[in-house]
Amino acid sequence: MAKVVSSFWKGKKVLVTGHTGFKGSWMSLWLQQMGAEVCGYALKPPTEPALYDMAQVGNGMKSVIADIADYDKVLQTVKDFKPEIVFHMAAQPLVRYSYEAPVETYRTNVMGTVNILDACLKVEGIKAVINVTTDKCYENYEWIWGYKETDRLGGSDPYSNSKGCSEMVTQSYRKSFYEKKKIPIASARAGNVIGGGDWARDRLLPDLMMSIISKKKLVIRNPKSTRPWQHVLEPLSGYLVLAQKMYETQSLELDSFNFGPHDDEAQNVEYIVKQLLSKWDDNAGYEVIPSDIIEATYLKLDCSKAKSVLNWKSKLTINQCLDMIIDWNKKAQANPASVREVTISQIQAYTQLMN
Repeated sequence: MAKVVSSFWKGKKVLVTGHTGFKGSWMSLWLQQMGAEVCGYALKPPTEPALYDMAQVGNGMKSVIADIADYDKVLQTVKDFKPEIVFHMAAQPLVRYSYEAPVETYRTNVMGTVNILDACLKVEGIKAVINVTTDKCYENYEWIWGYKETDRLGGSDPYSNSKGCSEMVTQSYRKSFYEKKKIPIASARAGNVIGGGDWARDRLLPDLMMSIISKKKLVIRNPKSTRPWQHVLEPLSGYLVLAQKMYETQSLELDSFNFGPHDDEAQNVEYIVKQLLSKWDDNAGYEVIPSDIIEATYLKLDCSKAKSVLNWKSKLTINQCLDMIIDWNKKAQANPASVREVTISQIQAYTQLMN
């Protein structure tokens, strides 16, 4: 199976947009541990507390705090750093917030993508560009089977729709510019990512952790909604494997990939809540208060393309993911100063499992 090759990343110049966020922090730490020279571009951490701060992610990399929608700043950063590999992860990532701030959502998720993709065309030496989007970029038909990379893009809520637009921007830039300059560019679509250090609002795991800490009942909106839950290290491993292949082959055919769990690991919200409360030995409980926000009930990804082309597949069961989250949170609560060490130890353990 595919491996994340530490020796490949040693000394590589890697630009990560969105490095102050949850996924970006995990990615930046992983790259640092492999010896990459990392530059991040993002706004200040979006939450308080933030994994970026607690794990001191910025200590091992160059960090540019700026708006991805600021084209001049994006361009200057790319020109100054001259990356070899670019992971575009900066985004407004929340469905419910996208209803409150649709203009901001489109500005960040669509024009932010335009800015970084355009800036990368202005610098020599870039060998791979990956735009990280989401499973919600697909037009959702409530199918019981997984969506494939060839299925229709879309989405009803501003977040999902903006990510569909980001995918279309990537397609346009590939055909209009990147193929002519022979620069490999791909999009990566991941399922619902969970893990230690996520404190974003209106997300199931952060809300659940807060309810346990505060000894209050968790409020869930859609208990029967099924999602492709996966630990954050799973899709990140896919992005890294994809980047390795793009860099080494310089193939222009590596275009879009789904990264998600095995079919039988997709579970509904209520299952996740019950399992976590049971594993934590907590009796905080939960209650259901239906939401007036429209969200998909059923969502799965078909990851057969990643398996056949990249030899990648997920490694963890949903219960292993939940065990890792509980272990991370208990250690972080017991000793906040250990967050960096705990996070790195999980990265190392996962790398050994993968390899």
